[in-house]
Amino acid sequence: MRTGTRQGPEIWIRGPVAAPPAPEPAPAPTGTVRRFSWVGTHGGSGVSTLATVYGGQDCGRDWPGAADPPSVLLVARTHATGLACVVHALEVFRRGEAPPGLDLDAVVLVADAPGRLPRPLAQQVRLIESVIDVYRVPWVSAWRLGDLSGRPPRETEALLRLTTAVH
Repeated sequence: MRTGTRQGPEIWIRGPVAAPPAPEPAPAPTGTVRRFSWVGTHGGSGVSTLATVYGGQDCGRDWPGAADPPSVLLVARTHATGLACVVHALEVFRRGEAPPGLDLDAVVLVADAPGRLPRPLAQQVRLIESVIDVYRVPWVSAWRLGDLSGRPPRETEALLRLTTAVH
């Protein structure tokens, strides 16, 4: 057994306490933010919401025009029809039938319901992921209600980095 005074953390502060130094401001990016054209592979895919939340051009279900960014993000819901539509759009690019000058960057899959995907749909997603980068957007109840003001879901940080990348 140890005897003597008990030592603990120093709790007394002597003299005035200086305020911590202000953090250095982040350097301004030297390039421009890369812009994307969001292209829905079917109606109701979520293109308008994604363009509002992440920035970029909302092309609806049309190919980007001459004034739109040529970098394309294909968008689909994770239901069976949405996944079939995105596979069809990938085939259009593979066969060279997409308008010239477009660059297919990735596929963005938006959850069609909360929770996990049924096995057949998850298998279809894995197939798509084997041929192109896929970004998943979870179910966001606030978006369903039209509230797009909050921060994007934490699960979409990779998509946020992609759409705000400076080049």
